[in-house]
Amino acid sequence: MLGHLNNILGHAISEIPHLCRRGPQQFFIRKLQKIPCSASFFPHDQTDLSLRYKKWLYQVIEKMGSSEILLRNLQDLPLSSSYETAMEALSSLITSEKRGSGKNIGGAKSSRYRKLDRMLMYLEILGLEECIPSLKIIHVAGTKGKGSTCAFCEAILRECGFRTGLFTSPHLIDVRERFRIDGLDISEDKFLQYFWDCWNQLKENVTEDLPMPPLFQFLTVLAFKIFVCEKVDVAIIEVGLGGTLDSTNVIKEPIVCGITSLGMDHMESLGNTLGEIASHKAGIFKPQIPAFTVPQLSEAMDVLQGRASELMVPLEVVPPLDPKRWDRIKLSLSGDHQFINASLAVALCKCWLQSTGNWEKVVSNETDMPAAFLRGLSTARLSGRAQIIHDTLVIPNTSPVVKENSSGDLIFYLDGAHSPESMEVCARWFSSAVKEDKISPFEEQIVERLWRNDDARHGKENIRGTSKIAKQILLFNCMDVRDPQALLPRLVNTCASSGVHFSKALFVPSMSTYNKVTSAASIIPSDFSNKDLTWQFTLQRTWEKIMHGKDSGLGENSKIDNPEALPLDGFLSGDYSKKCNPADKQFTFSTVIPSLPLTIKWLRDSVKENPSIRIQVLVTGSLHLIGDVMKLLRR
Repeated sequence: MLGHLNNILGHAISEIPHLCRRGPQQFFIRKLQKIPCSASFFPHDQTDLSLRYKKWLYQVIEKMGSSEILLRNLQDLPLSSSYETAMEALSSLITSEKRGSGKNIGGAKSSRYRKLDRMLMYLEILGLEECIPSLKIIHVAGTKGKGSTCAFCEAILRECGFRTGLFTSPHLIDVRERFRIDGLDISEDKFLQYFWDCWNQLKENVTEDLPMPPLFQFLTVLAFKIFVCEKVDVAIIEVGLGGTLDSTNVIKEPIVCGITSLGMDHMESLGNTLGEIASHKAGIFKPQIPAFTVPQLSEAMDVLQGRASELMVPLEVVPPLDPKRWDRIKLSLSGDHQFINASLAVALCKCWLQSTGNWEKVVSNETDMPAAFLRGLSTARLSGRAQIIHDTLVIPNTSPVVKENSSGDLIFYLDGAHSPESMEVCARWFSSAVKEDKISPFEEQIVERLWRNDDARHGKENIRGTSKIAKQILLFNCMDVRDPQALLPRLVNTCASSGVHFSKALFVPSMSTYNKVTSAASIIPSDFSNKDLTWQFTLQRTWEKIMHGKDSGLGENSKIDNPEALPLDGFLSGDYSKKCNPADKQFTFSTVIPSLPLTIKWLRDSVKENPSIRIQVLVTGSLHLIGDVMKLLRR
């Protein structure tokens, strides 16, 4: 590593005479000579070595002036270790062990400044406070559909020809998902550049009264830094929690504000009534700045309209898009509820275009729904919400284009629903999706390939067409601040009303933890022998009570002595026609599994051993769970 870096530095120095005068070159050489040679200058290992060199070199270049040769060579330095270092730095900003916990684990101290006052001070340190209005922001709050609405807005305005910035939360696999430029997650090298710039400037200005910002505040400041430096035409900013006191509410002059569907969530922070929650959401309204919302329950709507009246905000209620009226509309995000989110996004984008003087340029002679809007609605993406993933493995000795499930079918239906209302929406989507799930032309190609393969054909005569027996399995976890008795019955009953019944239920802890920021490349833990499963057994008891109408008699377990000896034998055998139907009060197979990797392995083994079965797995209850499953399926 040292030799490689020294070669780069030597090459850069040799090129300087062609690029700059003798003075800057001598300055550069003098700086090189001042680097201490003792081991104490470097970290205990060499993972931060390239970062230290790179940071120092950028400082040198800044003093010397631009040098293309140096910059080109700097880009050759490895970044992955620096990225993991950045994740560790971010983790140090997490201020509690879990949501709802008052226990501090470092990263934030008491301060005499209020939260939003601190945010403004952070922005001032970074020189961003006066730049935020130039971002021409669309600010979106709400309980359900914030992410989807923001994703629709971003796609629509990008299709209209504008350079877009999108800030959403949470991320599922990698923190860079929170920051999109022109529809793409920010690159690793750009993320590191902006991250360390913010980190170092804030670190240099830390005082007892102004500590480093907690995680979400830092990420919000970082979003503003990225969007200002990337010179976006529009920034779509999703509120993190609530509205009034949210870190994003330092936005003083948005172009337009939006409030998505409201419901009961985050009650520990926002209040126990819909009116209290609506009051927090309405906190993003700014005097005389137009705002839009969707139909709400009267308790919430009264609060929104009252706050709008106080601030002289023109508040418009937008009805859902009517697919019958707009037969050309094809939404890229699944579920009937997306017509509500899409309608709000259309209203927000139209208002943004009109307020910025761009509407006439986009609509031309078209109707109220320009072609660019239709393209945006059909191409928006948001992972982990009503998302279907076919788990596939490459067939040996065949083209990598043709994939299969080693003779079975394993399909994951992912939705991060975690409130009673969103659980019902999730259940309706899943019920509809599994009924529409039929063998596709692509899958038919796979079947034909397997059918022609003698090895694959043995024992798989029932692989074709409708002989597949579909079984629905629930893979569930939720945070322990949530009430499973409010979530699981809503899910079960809504599915049952559509004729969909779960055959099995698996309760599994998430891999990710609230107190650590990881990346897509982070190591997946393999030792789950001491995992506390108390909460998962609580979820299982709740499930069994729903199924049987009485306590199941399951003990107060907290651990599984032998994780490999799971009660999964025969889990898919027997009468396939029997389902977990609460009306029948029949015994249901449910189990607690100590790890997600073990769960995925079992599901994959099951489709291999049971080629006549099509397994449809609904993964829900937690976005952390969704992200962990996606990470495992990618690997």
